[in-house]
Amino acid sequence: MLFNPYKLKNTLLRNRVVMAPMTRNQSPGGIPTADVVSYYERRSKAKVGLIITEGVEVSHKASSAYPNVPRLDTLAARDGWKKVVEGIKNHNGAVVAQLWHCGGFRKAGMGPDPKVPGHTASGLVRPGKRVAHAMTPQDINETIEAFASDAKYCEEIGFDGVEIHGAHGYLIDNFFWKGTNEREDLYGGSINNRSQLATDIVKAIRSNVSDNFIVGLRFSQWKQQDYEAKLALSPESLKKVIGPPTEAGLDYLHSSMRRFWESEFEGSKENLAYWTKKLTGLPTISVGSVGLDSDFIDMSAPASPRNIDMAIRDISNKKYDMVAVGRALLADHEWVIKMQEGRVKDVIPYTQEALYKLY
Repeated sequence: MLFNPYKLKNTLLRNRVVMAPMTRNQSPGGIPTADVVSYYERRSKAKVGLIITEGVEVSHKASSAYPNVPRLDTLAARDGWKKVVEGIKNHNGAVVAQLWHCGGFRKAGMGPDPKVPGHTASGLVRPGKRVAHAMTPQDINETIEAFASDAKYCEEIGFDGVEIHGAHGYLIDNFFWKGTNEREDLYGGSINNRSQLATDIVKAIRSNVSDNFIVGLRFSQWKQQDYEAKLALSPESLKKVIGPPTEAGLDYLHSSMRRFWESEFEGSKENLAYWTKKLTGLPTISVGSVGLDSDFIDMSAPASPRNIDMAIRDISNKKYDMVAVGRALLADHEWVIKMQEGRVKDVIPYTQEALYKLY
């Protein structure tokens, strides 16, 4: 099942292996280079089913927190992305752009405008640490519009869709998380209200693109600020988190876990992706240290085929629909071909050096 074709909305994927979004910091001035084009093209040529790009900072004044991350707010950047998409499509690949607002990870002094501080729901970057700008209703509206307008750019460029980055403690997740959202308006308080920003972004994107354009959402329980954090302690609570954005027009959900083989809720052996699909009925991507001997925190963990068997079984049993592979695909762009052909011994093991080069 893992290597069989899969139809995501109206886009036919040649298999269910997804390239996970991974920040590469190789786009000076926000413009994808020829090396970036080749990097993605190699993986499309090597039969990756769906490529999700590295995070693309949305066109908002406070979205940036890292150097040399690609953007969409200049013609040069959009032309760069057009070349990336053409390279992927030349090999019959499918590609979704991940739209990213870094939120409280931004610090004053960072580009492109050093005067702009990090933006968060309530000024908190983690529970008890209030060092960011608490967003006003106008800030929220501008952010929603940035996601919607950039999604339209992505459709015009030729992407098959966009993925909204709502995970890992970044802006949308900062609103999701009770520990950092103390707002008393429409965007804070109850679980449903804390999901309102994500819901409004989905609605705005959906109204700005065609019906065939894919719109997904990546979310997580864990945060970079707290690996043990939880948005929901039960399936019932999880439904309150992801239900509203789902109903607003999502086409898939991307459930980010540190270790995809671990159970999510007490009393159940199933992971977060299983519960995501069960509660929403949407196509679901499972991700979390797939193809590695250890979880993502150990950045030197070697690639391993051992946990792929679990993903194959889960997909065959319809527990979720796709599996995203990150560092294993950084190390070996032909990972999908080698795994499909049973050439496990030929897989190039992941090393930390792979993080620092575009190959």
